[in-house]
Amino acid sequence: MVQYNPLQYLPSAEELPDSDDTPVDNELQILIPILLRGILALVWADRRDWFFGVNMGVYYEPNQAAIVPDGFLSLRVERFKPNGKVRLSYVLWQENNIVPQWVLEVVSKTPGGEYDQKMTKYAQLGVLYYLIYNPDYGKRDKHDSFEVYRLENGVYERQMGSPVWMPEIELGIGCEVGTHEGYTREWLYWYDQNGNKLSTPGEVAQQERQRAERLAERLRQMGVDPDIL
Repeated sequence: MVQYNPLQYLPSAEELPDSDDTPVDNELQILIPILLRGILALVWADRRDWFFGVNMGVYYEPNQAAIVPDGFLSLRVERFKPNGKVRLSYVLWQENNIVPQWVLEVVSKTPGGEYDQKMTKYAQLGVLYYLIYNPDYGKRDKHDSFEVYRLENGVYERQMGSPVWMPEIELGIGCEVGTHEGYTREWLYWYDQNGNKLSTPGEVAQQERQRAERLAERLRQMGVDPDIL
């Protein structure tokens, strides 16, 4: 007897375009999600049940074009695919139909439907948290620069404040001024339940350098040359 496997007839990630081929027109659309992913790679280094996509197509139906958030976080999925393979796109039917729990859109010079079409689509998909970051065009769009929404009964409800704690994800998200890749400006960061900002890779590296310099100075004061150890 032939066993029917519905997944057998669905296209794989290798057969689907990996993006919508629309270039970003704002460097923040890349820098911000990469920063957020880097922080998670530190704090969740021992976890293998999460994936953070950057400018990657999310396929939700076989015959529909992908939606491409600037960043998204999915939990309870494989961090790494077998045999060292990387995801070309995020295909729901290859991810046990696990929808991203958190999605980020960074508003750019060209309006991209963040407050209407994309918001409607993410709600239909069941994305629990939707963050719209609009630092430069909020006046144009008549919105705040930082808006977090939570899906409640199929409708997005604004969550006030910064950071916003997301208990289902066990992370907070907020914004404050910092330095990343040489840029000193407002950035998005993850926070713990007490509102403490989680360290970035750059901050951790700086802390390690400072500890090494302090140790070297103590050794010199003891008459030991740290350069020959």
